[in-house]
Amino acid sequence: MVFSLIIPVYNRPDEVDELLESLSKSDYNEAFEIVLVEDGSSNPCKSVVMNYQGKLNISYYFKQNSGPGDSRNFGMQKAVGNYFIIFDSDCIIPSNYLTEVRKELDREYVDCFGGPDKALDSFSDIQKAINFAMTSFLTTGGIRGGSEKIGKFQPRSFNMGISKKAFEESKGFGNIHPGEDPDLSIRLWNLGFETRLFPNAFVYHKRRIDWEKFSIQVNKFGKARPILNSWYPEYNKLTFFFPTFFMAGLLLAFLLLIFNFDLLLQIYFVYFVIIFLTSSVSNKSVKIGYLSVIAVWKQFYGYGTGFLESFVKIILLKKKPQEVFPKMFFKI
Repeated sequence: MVFSLIIPVYNRPDEVDELLESLSKSDYNEAFEIVLVEDGSSNPCKSVVMNYQGKLNISYYFKQNSGPGDSRNFGMQKAVGNYFIIFDSDCIIPSNYLTEVRKELDREYVDCFGGPDKALDSFSDIQKAINFAMTSFLTTGGIRGGSEKIGKFQPRSFNMGISKKAFEESKGFGNIHPGEDPDLSIRLWNLGFETRLFPNAFVYHKRRIDWEKFSIQVNKFGKARPILNSWYPEYNKLTFFFPTFFMAGLLLAFLLLIFNFDLLLQIYFVYFVIIFLTSSVSNKSVKIGYLSVIAVWKQFYGYGTGFLESFVKIILLKKKPQEVFPKMFFKI
């Protein structure tokens, strides 16, 4: 088994430097290659890559911009290994990552896996708060942070492995973004492949985004889900509606104040207090606890409104996703 690490990058040379530096410290005792695909960047990272030529086995490719999914496919087509591991450029990889992956594959082989993400102490307070919002059991059910209790595990492409066989049969990622990773997972299931969570194969996901970018990102996540539900209705779940229900319930809570009924609003208040306390304790910071409340609010509002808009247009009005949300589809 030979690992090929596939890394698409777009205008992020500093991120690539941190990522390659972390990979240069890997304790994995077998050979592996890195395939870095520059997706039409105006600020390329080739000079950064050259600094690691003596430390790591790196192949560097520059191509026209066509989105992260197509760039990953391009990298897997160029790779020489028979098992591909995909990272985002804003990840930092623990030294034992590849060792843990190999251990899991040797124990119980699977053609596609995903791993969780964590935050480093060096991350900013906002990055830690966003990490909490994205990974906590209190918000996402922990599905991004290491839990496999909610149905089949759908690997996320910032930390994902796929065999060459599975890639060739599935043709890899589609042109939707975001949403390309659950789309691939479902197509793999339909082809008879299994997916599994590797709980110890985590990465430090830096997510270099501010509040505005985070809001836009989760809004797109919400828009993607009804599109996927229209393509694969057999995998639709009631839990996908939760953020929209959450926001509708909050609106109802304020409306009920007109009738002097505040119990529902109290429940919401208690929930956010729990968010604050849990994050404060886990991050050992009251400030991060406060920022986590903001992150969770933005997460539910952004995802919930995006989901509702997409649900109405795609599911109820039967409009074509590519026409309604053209910016979510790359031309390849």
